Amino acid sequence: MVLLVAVADIGAYFAGRRFGRRKLAPEVSPGKSWEGVAGGVLAVTILGAAFALLRNAPLTLVLALTVPAALVSVVGDLLESMLKRFRGIKDSGSVLPGHGGVLDRIDGLVAAVPVFTLAMIIVNRPSW
Repeated sequence: MVLLVAVADIGAYFAGRRFGRRKLAPEVSPGKSWEGVAGGVLAVTILGAAFALLRNAPLTLVLALTVPAALVSVVGDLLESMLKRFRGIKDSGSVLPGHGGVLDRIDGLVAAVPVFTLAMIIVNRPSW
C-alpha cells in the first residue's frame, strides 16, 4: 500500500508538472491537475501490471484492487489540503522538514487503505 500510494503521488507529480493544464481543485490545492491524476493512475497501472506479471496474478483483478485505491488516495490528499487551508497553515507539522509534515506523507494512505482492504475482503469472500 505504501508503494502504491507513493507511486501514485510520484506519477501525479511528474505528469502534472509536465502536462498539467486543467486544475483539479484550485481553491483547495492549486497545484493539482486532472492530468496529474491521470499520470498517477497510469503509474499505478504500470505498477499493477508489473506485480501481476511477477506474481502470475490476473491483471484485471490486480487493477480492480489498485486503481480505485490510487484514486481515493487523491481524495485523501485533497482532504488534507482542505483542512490545512481551513486552518490557514502551510504545513501539517515540522517532523519532516520540506515535506509539509507527516500528514502530507500519509494522507493518501489514510484514504486508500480502507478502500483497498474492503476490495480485498470482497474479492476473498467465501462463495455462498
